[in-house]
Amino acid sequence: MTMMNNKKAILVASVLGITFGAQAQSVEEGIKMLHYERYETAQKILQPLAAANPRANYYLGLAQLGDEKKDAARATFLKFPEDAANIAGLARIDFAEGKKTEGTTKALEAAAKAKKKDWEPQKFAADALSADGGNPTMALEYYNKAIEKAPENLDLKIAFGDAAQQLDNGGGKAMSSYENVIAKDPKNSLAYSRIGKLWYAARKYDSALVNYARAKDADPTNPLPYRDLANAYFYVGKYELAKQNSDEYLKRSDNSAEDKIQHANLLFLSKHYPEAIKEMQDLISAGIEKPYMYRIIGYSQSEINDSANALINMDKFFAKQDPKKVLPSDYMYYAKILSQNGKVEESDTYYNKAVATDTSKDKSELYRQIAEGFVAQKNEQAYAKAGEWYGKIAVENPNTKALDYFNWGLYKYYGKQYADAAKAFAAMRAKYPEQPSAPYWQGRVAAAIDNEGKNGDALPFFNDWLNIPDTKDYTKKGPDLNKAYQYLALYYYNKGDKAQTQVYIDKISAIDPNDAFVKQLKDAITPKKAAVKGK
Repeated sequence: MTMMNNKKAILVASVLGITFGAQAQSVEEGIKMLHYERYETAQKILQPLAAANPRANYYLGLAQLGDEKKDAARATFLKFPEDAANIAGLARIDFAEGKKTEGTTKALEAAAKAKKKDWEPQKFAADALSADGGNPTMALEYYNKAIEKAPENLDLKIAFGDAAQQLDNGGGKAMSSYENVIAKDPKNSLAYSRIGKLWYAARKYDSALVNYARAKDADPTNPLPYRDLANAYFYVGKYELAKQNSDEYLKRSDNSAEDKIQHANLLFLSKHYPEAIKEMQDLISAGIEKPYMYRIIGYSQSEINDSANALINMDKFFAKQDPKKVLPSDYMYYAKILSQNGKVEESDTYYNKAVATDTSKDKSELYRQIAEGFVAQKNEQAYAKAGEWYGKIAVENPNTKALDYFNWGLYKYYGKQYADAAKAFAAMRAKYPEQPSAPYWQGRVAAAIDNEGKNGDALPFFNDWLNIPDTKDYTKKGPDLNKAYQYLALYYYNKGDKAQTQVYIDKISAIDPNDAFVKQLKDAITPKKAAVKGK
């Protein structure tokens, strides 16, 4: 699960129609800052150029959109209402507001302004269509039309790859497009960043690290590889390297409120919880408040066992956050925090919400995380819940590993739900008959039910287990043998079979000469001397 605010970059680089002069160079620098998601810097560069330059105006609007200033961006785009780029900018706003029909109409209007050899209007239209809420399939059509007219334009190919990534099974097309860019420009930092992103999404973190490092080397001023490296290092467990790169990201970014929030996210991921809490609280104290800031504070407090304050901040998060933007991990953490505060039944409700909102087909790993959260509470009620979630893994995925069956039974046993535990270990034995722990724990469960050893319910299970030969990979341990022998001794004592009782007393004594159970049993079977009557 990652907690980064992975805002998609507002635009992909575009080669400008203007290519000469100091002003053109400044517009290009503004576009570069947009590439690097340095929206404040981009606005400063583009603002003085926008009044007389429709393209600078368009990119200024995109920078404002990236800075979450939608109304300002709309006003900017409206300054050149007949310009293809600015019409495409207005299409982006429509898409962001859920007005897909209106956005598509404007995007097509922008594309229609292309002359015979003019590719830029088609590119602007495609950029709008590939934005959030747009139509990436249609975007690819217009990118292809633009690429036919400008086959050597590498920025078009990066944009094509970005749109392809949004489609199911589009990763292959995206990778080919980015690799084509690298083949022609081995120093293209953005292309390496995008390749790293593809590997990251595929959970090939080592490959992601390699390409993020190449992006960093290609342009050391690009802050994005440092952010992405921090993320990737987190997932391979290199937390100090994650923090180092998050610090470097902050140095190279605009150091804006959004950048500081990103940095706090990375601090959380790299397990620097007190620093993440402080950075978010400092921003809130400075009047910068966004709902997901309380998420990071609550998550971090949970990790340092400050469960009371974690609950307060997660309650604030849920009160302020748009329900559509609540993540499965939010429910997971909230459930964990409720459990830390002793609210086990309530926590189960939110774990179920996490499952309901998770889109994975196989939810086994999510169930394990939930079960482990209950195990960490170390109480009978929570153990029973843990067993329930391990049981879900086995029921929904019968071919899961033997350990899931074992944990199902074990935690039901610790939760004193013995009938469920018996069912779990029976299922484990049927599925994995070669596992010696199954009959042993069947015996333990039966012995817990027949705790006075009168019925002999555990007898066949313990005998099956004791008859399993030891191997180099498995030998019976003293404490386990002791549990089996104690039950057998008690059973034969209740049966009045002194010889068999003595057999198991001797076996127990060989393991632990000072065993308290043996002492009690010996006292029980040793005839007492008759009391001497006084005169």
